[in-house]
Amino acid sequence: MSSHDKQGRRTVLRAMSAAGAGLALTPSAARAASASPDGAAAGSGTCAPGWLPEGPLRVSPADPRYAHLVARGASNRFRGRPDHVYLVGSTEHVVRTVREAVRSGARLAVRSGGHCFEDFVDSPDVKAVIDMSPMADVSFDERRRAFVVEAGATLGEVYRKLYLGWGVTLPAGYHAEVGAGGHVPGGGYGPLCRLFGLVSDYLYAVEVVVVDHAGEVRAVVATREEDDPNRELWWAHTGGGGGNFGVVTRFWFRSPEATDDTDPARMLPTPTRTALTFTADWSWEGMDEERFTRMVRNHGRWAERHGAADDENAALYAEFALTRRAAGAHLLLGQVAAEPGADRRLLDGFLGAVSAGTTRPGNLKVQRLPWLTAALNGSGEAVGDWHIKIKSAFLRRRLTDAQLAVVHRHLTRADTDVVAGSVVLNTYGGAVNALSPADTAMPHRDSVIKLSCLASWAEPDQGPDYLAWIRECYRDLFADTGGVPVPGEAADGAFINYPDTDLADPHWNTSDTAWQTLYYKDNHSRLRAAKARWDPREVFRHALSIRP
Repeated sequence: MSSHDKQGRRTVLRAMSAAGAGLALTPSAARAASASPDGAAAGSGTCAPGWLPEGPLRVSPADPRYAHLVARGASNRFRGRPDHVYLVGSTEHVVRTVREAVRSGARLAVRSGGHCFEDFVDSPDVKAVIDMSPMADVSFDERRRAFVVEAGATLGEVYRKLYLGWGVTLPAGYHAEVGAGGHVPGGGYGPLCRLFGLVSDYLYAVEVVVVDHAGEVRAVVATREEDDPNRELWWAHTGGGGGNFGVVTRFWFRSPEATDDTDPARMLPTPTRTALTFTADWSWEGMDEERFTRMVRNHGRWAERHGAADDENAALYAEFALTRRAAGAHLLLGQVAAEPGADRRLLDGFLGAVSAGTTRPGNLKVQRLPWLTAALNGSGEAVGDWHIKIKSAFLRRRLTDAQLAVVHRHLTRADTDVVAGSVVLNTYGGAVNALSPADTAMPHRDSVIKLSCLASWAEPDQGPDYLAWIRECYRDLFADTGGVPVPGEAADGAFINYPDTDLADPHWNTSDTAWQTLYYKDNHSRLRAAKARWDPREVFRHALSIRP
């Protein structure tokens, strides 16, 4: 493989790592809090002793810490320049910061992990950014009998503390540096989702700092209990997207079947002792369109056959990046969460199915690792400082042959210098599809593949070429439905944690389907009602936010 091909491979892998995490925008929460009987007062929350004891800490552009705080995250495509970044260490710090922003009229945004693919935080008109990273506690709340996770905790810390403390985990994203804050409200997914469902399916309660009609700021706790008057606020955070209703400061998690007397070690899923991780590639060398089409068609047929929750293959999760010819090879990575012996059998069956009648994968690397080691390693590639654009679609069935011809054409076009452009096919379904679309705000409960078009480039002047490539590829894939994945027999809309403002642009969305329907389907009206109650002044808004 040439150095050019290796660079392209690394770029694509890093971008896949970011995308596979289900990256998002704004904060969400964790830890024990007390509340008034109606759930209105949520308590102050605390950080580690001595950490921001007098906060919030206001950081201005003259402060040497400012440059780091405004540049955190996976994508370098946008850079904001707020007047201040506020480091917060408790719910009370957040209340004070939001109150100050409301009184001054400053446009407000929130950052937890910082991995947002659009300018929801790094917008030129955002003047105050709340940085949740100091709020990173993960613990068990005896009062609420649930695990509590503060908004700034990374998924890696969530995995480490839940597993080492209680032997349990959450089926969240693949990248350890993603913040819980934006990941959870968007219905985040990851390597265990086919076995256990989405991370938001385990959300028991959420603490949110909200602003009412009069501009008063308070913290509210909302639970999934049927008699909770704030229950709709909880529901809105099970897939309604980050940055829509307020500042989430803490999440509480426990399995839907858990009760107050359940042993904490049984309140969340228990992962297997080991995970079989794998990477492989299919070289472009010698791969003509017929071989390419058969390989991707094979993959789609496997996903259709093994998309049920009770299928043994739900233990296998894979991300298959079909890359530009200039990158050298198509890339596969993933893991199998099954017992030793069964894990390798499932992997061999999957690889054999994808390769049937065409080329076998090369550079296959398989490792059986302790589960936590695998979870913390994620995809094995660090996210670089790249400019990233992503577009998504849920698929109820495999791509048609006409769509495969579109993919092949855009991956082999000679009229562009794009290298790190790819169409990524993630295995999906399984336990994700066990719930109905209205059970949570995340409505996509009947898909077997999550597709992403992904472009990643290093230099700003490359942006126009990469953006043109990804937009044209996506438009042509869904040409029969106005250039977007309109929910129907084959597609099922788009993923809000991969925000794409093109869906709201009539130049790229020529369908009769609004972007809100692509993301939320029939749940949109219910989310609008929640917005009207909890953020009537639209203090929390961005280019794709819910409108009251």
